[in-house]
Amino acid sequence: MKPVIVVHGGAGSIFKDREEGARSGIIRAALKGYSILKQGGSALDAVEDAVVSMEDDPHFNAGCGSVLNEKGEVEMDAIIMDGKNLASGAVSAVKCIANPIMLARLVMEKTEHMLLTDHGANLFAKAMNIPEIPGEKLITERSWERWSKKLEADSNPQEDKKESGTVGAVAIDNEGNVACATSTGGLSNKLVGRVGDSACIGSGGYADNHVGAVSTTGHGESMMKVVLARLVLYHMEQGMTPEKAADTALNYMKTRVGGLGGVIVVSNSGDWTARFSTKQMSWATVKDDWLQYGIYTGEMHTSSVAEALGSK
Repeated sequence: MKPVIVVHGGAGSIFKDREEGARSGIIRAALKGYSILKQGGSALDAVEDAVVSMEDDPHFNAGCGSVLNEKGEVEMDAIIMDGKNLASGAVSAVKCIANPIMLARLVMEKTEHMLLTDHGANLFAKAMNIPEIPGEKLITERSWERWSKKLEADSNPQEDKKESGTVGAVAIDNEGNVACATSTGGLSNKLVGRVGDSACIGSGGYADNHVGAVSTTGHGESMMKVVLARLVLYHMEQGMTPEKAADTALNYMKTRVGGLGGVIVVSNSGDWTARFSTKQMSWATVKDDWLQYGIYTGEMHTSSVAEALGSK
């Protein structure tokens, strides 16, 4: 099986001054994940490392760069899933952790549970020697400015929530195993303790070697109502291509509950797609040593991996 990786940096509205940073970030993440796959590494390692790359990038709403809740704090959710055995690990409402996706994987591999939350997740991180960092180190100047807007008389917090959020990755490795990973800072000005789709198996992501892997992004509450990631795979089980399955699931979410979002998909045969119903979604993929990426509907840039690495 030829390895494939697809990553996304969030569906929604990407402001012009952040487009270049978003493109660079998703390209960097995709190349990082693909290098693991090319060396014979697992899909699980590839999606984790790709997401870590985006958690460390302040252009994305995950890790450093996460938006703030109503009290001006960062609370993050993440999930990872192994398509080989349907093992999954997730964390929700975690604070003071640089890379929630790494903690989610430890939940999967070191506990009998699938989801740890808030204080319990942080206690587990301490037990696993995951360093705790000051919460303010995760807060960028941009996130602070956006949060501060809610204090202004003419602010519109609902409008502010429309900017893109969440990062994710899906991959298939040389052995034919698939995996997914999703991480987010959630909604700007959200209630303390709010958990969205990203930590919920079947909504924020799903991976099954029998079908493929999906990572989602967009309005979390809508995706939870339709269990979006698993819905995409269900349509693929019924014979749809990844692209048709993604469009059908996104359309159902839009017409049934009024939700917008995006998905990245890789099938167990190595076919892939990146589809979205929002204005934009940053995405990138690498297959057969060719990199493709875009942000707008219909946009697709292509270059060889060698060219992409040479221009970094």
